[in-house]
Amino acid sequence: MTESAAKPPTILIVDDDAEIRYSLTRVFSSRGYQVAEAASGEQGLALVKKGPAPDLIFLDVRMGGMGGIETLRLIRSAQPRQLIVLMTAFGTAQTAIEAMKYGAFDYVMKPFDPPKVLALAAAALQTHADLRAAGDYKPAINAEDYKEGIVGHSPVMQEVFKIIGQVTASDVTVMITGESGTGKELVARSIWKHSHRATKPFIAVNCAAIPDSLIESELFGHERGSFTGATGQRIGKFELCDGGTIFLDEIGDMAPATQTKILRVLQAGEIQRVGGTETIKVDVRVLAATNKDLEAMVKAKTFREDLYYRLNVVRIRMPALRERAEDIPPIVDFCLQNLAKLRKAQVTRVSAEALAVLTRYPWPGNVRELENVIYRSAVIAQGEAILVKDLPAEIRSATSTEATVGNPADVSNSPFDHIRTANAEHVALATARVVAESLAGGEPSLTLHRALDFLHAELRQGEGPLLERLAQEMIQRSVAASPGDLKAAAAELGLTVAALKKRLASAK
Repeated sequence: MTESAAKPPTILIVDDDAEIRYSLTRVFSSRGYQVAEAASGEQGLALVKKGPAPDLIFLDVRMGGMGGIETLRLIRSAQPRQLIVLMTAFGTAQTAIEAMKYGAFDYVMKPFDPPKVLALAAAALQTHADLRAAGDYKPAINAEDYKEGIVGHSPVMQEVFKIIGQVTASDVTVMITGESGTGKELVARSIWKHSHRATKPFIAVNCAAIPDSLIESELFGHERGSFTGATGQRIGKFELCDGGTIFLDEIGDMAPATQTKILRVLQAGEIQRVGGTETIKVDVRVLAATNKDLEAMVKAKTFREDLYYRLNVVRIRMPALRERAEDIPPIVDFCLQNLAKLRKAQVTRVSAEALAVLTRYPWPGNVRELENVIYRSAVIAQGEAILVKDLPAEIRSATSTEATVGNPADVSNSPFDHIRTANAEHVALATARVVAESLAGGEPSLTLHRALDFLHAELRQGEGPLLERLAQEMIQRSVAASPGDLKAAAAELGLTVAALKKRLASAK
């Protein structure tokens, strides 16, 4: 074992109350942590600047001299990755808001409950370890992958790219199908961008977002006085797009009357404004998209068959994200680099564990949902990497539930994979961390069962009855925490010294 691996985590306690420092030092030292103390914000800041920085800081809010919030702000300015837990006897909204605003990991109320403080420390230190481990993650996307805005290395996406390249040289009408959020408009824009019409307008129209009474006016324009409210002439999208490309999104939601006029544009290349008599020639390439089953709509006579065949000259099907899970890492990188360009978050990477959770999730909202999750997680992340704990609870619980359904002891896809270890101390602390996180997220029952499933699977890897092995692990843990003091270890375990000696002798 290397020296860095054997070194216990360091915790700095900054509080002007000597009794608080003494109590916390005892709590943390009993679990093997290395503890340092500072009696003021100024002293704590000086220790951090002098280095080496502690793994975790417990910082009081109200102190004589420099207050906790100001100390927090200055420490985070000097050490942006420093994890800090604020301590306060006054749990006001202002305290909570300011604590998180300046980058606190969490805050804890006084008086302390030692088990809760230990669980919080374990969660923070695990975050510290995860952030360091996340530095090994390498971006999965290169600069050239950004040009199209469509990210994907999977075989199904390579086929999409091939068809895009094949249709750009002509003016053929293209139907783009796929679930909502798969990126159908990005495909349309890519076709336009690589076509000879790239210097002319590209106009996207969401047919589902415009009322039936207004869609014709929106697409073809209207003359003054053609209907109530038509106080002047309006030029429609087709006329504005002359020489360019129009993208009709959600074409399956278009009213039958408008379908007829779209067919006329495709057949004759001409339009009439609403209320007008003049025929206007337009040169527009039409790209359409839908998430509906147009073939079924044609059979049900809710979509014109002749228009369907006019639109469906070439079809491009955008696969759902669950069909190309291997594309999730580069899409995540794409989102993070976009955030960096916009300077909306400090996050630059994602941990391998978080990426595994993202890859297992089925993404019913497809790429749009994934983007939303990444942006949301990047905003609340407490370092330069998105960790599992930063992901929404519904993402974590969905992937964890799927992993344990059918065989609770099978944890090969469990969120606990990254804390698998033969060391009982680490197992206990890591399990406490996960349970504490879920209690905060409102899902204690589900996560407690997952934690028990994990421990059950860990213990099954050894020999002997499960309860006996668990008891032996706890005995070894208590003895190690009180070296040379069997009386203290026995008291903690609820045994007599004689009984404890007997247990230790039988384990040899």
